[in-house]
Amino acid sequence: MRKILAAVLALAAAGALAQDYPVREMRSICNFTAGSGADIIVRYYSDKLSKLAGKPVIVENRAGAQGLVATDYVAKAKPDGYTILITPASSTLATAPHIFKQVPFDPLKDFAPVTTLNSLAFTIVVDAAKPYRTIDDLLAALREKRDNGFYGTQSNSGQVTGELLKQMRGLKTVYVPYKATGDALASLLGGDVDFLTVDATWASTMHPHKIRILAVTSAKRSGALPDIPTMAEQGFKDFDITPWWGVVVPAGTPRPIVERLAAWFNQINGTDDTKQFLARAALDIFPGSPESMAALLKTEIARWKGFVELAKIEKM
Repeated sequence: MRKILAAVLALAAAGALAQDYPVREMRSICNFTAGSGADIIVRYYSDKLSKLAGKPVIVENRAGAQGLVATDYVAKAKPDGYTILITPASSTLATAPHIFKQVPFDPLKDFAPVTTLNSLAFTIVVDAAKPYRTIDDLLAALREKRDNGFYGTQSNSGQVTGELLKQMRGLKTVYVPYKATGDALASLLGGDVDFLTVDATWASTMHPHKIRILAVTSAKRSGALPDIPTMAEQGFKDFDITPWWGVVVPAGTPRPIVERLAAWFNQINGTDDTKQFLARAALDIFPGSPESMAALLKTEIARWKGFVELAKIEKM
């Protein structure tokens, strides 16, 4: 009876806490530097959240170690709903354990998922001056080249995209790493590489003037690029490389607070302002719930383990 009474009292206390929440300002932790693309997204959602919550939401940039610094900070924060992480979760949570030798947090145990927010397709692009119109056109040209030509990218997701394409069609195309997408574009237009694997945000700004987008890597077509077919539509079954953003809070945050945050973020995603904001960045709205994000994160951690092994990405 004592255990039952304690549980009832705990639930009642959590409910009362959520009813008043928030009573002061909140902190929104950003994994990356001020002014970066990620920072712009974090600040947008934080500003909208402050209006719904009725309290200031202060953005704190804690950049470092490709997002690890901020993520670890939130994992160790007080679980009271006043420290949140709006993050590219497919990389900072799902991929991180597989690309770092040591990760100071457990992505499943140290966080309470709130909801997914948006997703970003990757693309396969070629020089617009080339005659390639489909992935099959590109593959036919690659098969005529020694070692099946070259491809370039400057991200882990881009490398995984290229290596998955090679595996599914038995190619040996050589991967060329770049530190900046602008350098990769120069190599593409100069004929040093045959195609690039880049995110839809960048590709949409260059298409159709300098590049031609042959495919998006998401399971369904991108809202920002509705006329571009998916890899699956072009014969690559189950091809799906779609980085995504989500919100987490420290594990142990009262469930009513988690649910309130989820409702607020989904309300933000339902506005025309947000749809237009995301469309400008070639992002697709990806609503969810604490349960759906928890399930997705578990699946993505397993998937990205296989992807990192496929691409032979060395741990840092």
